[in-house]
Amino acid sequence: MAPPLQETASGVGSGAGVEEKRANGGGEVRSRRFFTWEEIQQRSGRIKPERWLVIDRKVYDISSFHRRHPGGSRVISHYAGQDATDAFTAFHLHRDYVSKFLNPLLIGELAPDQPSSESSKNKLLVEDFRELRSTVEKMGLLKPNTLFFFLMFLQIIVMDAAAWFTIWYFGSSLVPFFVGVALFTTAQNQMSWLQHDLGHLSVFSTSTLNHWVHKILMGTVKGMPAQWWNNLHFQHHAKPNCFRKDPDLNMHPLVFALGKKLATELGLQKKKYMPYNHQHKYFWLVAPALLVPFFQWSVFYFSFKRKEWVDLALIISYNIRVCLMYIPLMGFNCFMAYYWLSRYLESTWFTWVSQMNHIPMNIDYDRNMDWVSTQLQATCNVDQSPFNDWFTGHLNFQIEHHLFPTMPRHNYWKVAPLVKSLCAKHGIDYHSKSLLQAFADILHSLKDSGDAWREAYLYG
Repeated sequence: MAPPLQETASGVGSGAGVEEKRANGGGEVRSRRFFTWEEIQQRSGRIKPERWLVIDRKVYDISSFHRRHPGGSRVISHYAGQDATDAFTAFHLHRDYVSKFLNPLLIGELAPDQPSSESSKNKLLVEDFRELRSTVEKMGLLKPNTLFFFLMFLQIIVMDAAAWFTIWYFGSSLVPFFVGVALFTTAQNQMSWLQHDLGHLSVFSTSTLNHWVHKILMGTVKGMPAQWWNNLHFQHHAKPNCFRKDPDLNMHPLVFALGKKLATELGLQKKKYMPYNHQHKYFWLVAPALLVPFFQWSVFYFSFKRKEWVDLALIISYNIRVCLMYIPLMGFNCFMAYYWLSRYLESTWFTWVSQMNHIPMNIDYDRNMDWVSTQLQATCNVDQSPFNDWFTGHLNFQIEHHLFPTMPRHNYWKVAPLVKSLCAKHGIDYHSKSLLQAFADILHSLKDSGDAWREAYLYG
């Protein structure tokens, strides 16, 4: 741990104090410690046990706090030893309020001769993006349209009720069975997109209201804990497609070999958990099928381990509700077929939409690039259309969503031209493609990485 602020002689480096400051406008005088990037980068939790990070040139010691971080220990630890200014700004709806919790963690600031961010980051791009974010805030693009999200919720309730009514009125013969499955699956997937909005604090103007509505709806309508989703998804946004930091890549290497670089490493190490050179053939079946039991098991494990008793009670209430709605109408065995088929189709829908923007993109270890470069290398867009917007929950605007994760999805199309201009100015590729091409690119990229693994495995 870093020593407390203390008065020392002038100097820079090794945490030397060089500035005296009056605290709270009174007569108390204390010195401010200054640090170099070399010192900070050593406090990533790997080289030394301490964890430090930088926000707006101020240095914070999160060595103990990371365990109490509301967004989860890992998401904040992923920025240990790095500048986290843009990530901090992107994730927090009310920065002034959150900053109050940072004050006890403050141990100093960057030395005057130190740049505001590391040399691995594009300084001009950082400056231009922060100017763009300021413009976005002035345009009101971070403010939600309550009517839009109410209509999104209304469609979910209507489809969920229609699924039950179909079975109640027409029975569980073949045609109404599959109509009910289609309606129930669609309602569940649209709820996935709405809970995603709530988790990103983009439905209501206050964080507290977003969190509580997210917790209630996620538990009672989807049967999953909100905190579990937040813990995984925030990490993905913090370091997308960064191996060992993005949990969406946890299917590497046990099931898939993702990205040419990681696949080649597996081949050189002679590791073969699966026939990766055929992964593009089994992805459509295996990925959704594994997701269903993973979700069902992990939601209960997470709730028990973290003692999230409210989430657990809501999950149980969801399962009781669904059983009471359907079992009296169709019997237990038929209901099991109805429910698990719906879950598998929901998982298939979710898998293809969530992976079409990421698997075809660059997958690597964390290179500590600036916020824009980190997000753009790992994301791509799908062309806009009313159907694509609805089918993907506006995740066809994945680039804009990753750059501005708290932005309500109905505003993505408004900021997209500004993001394109920023990318053009700095020579960054802004990838956008058709929906079918995005799906096909998942398989193409899996085949390429599978071939890279096979080449290294056989001849490396």
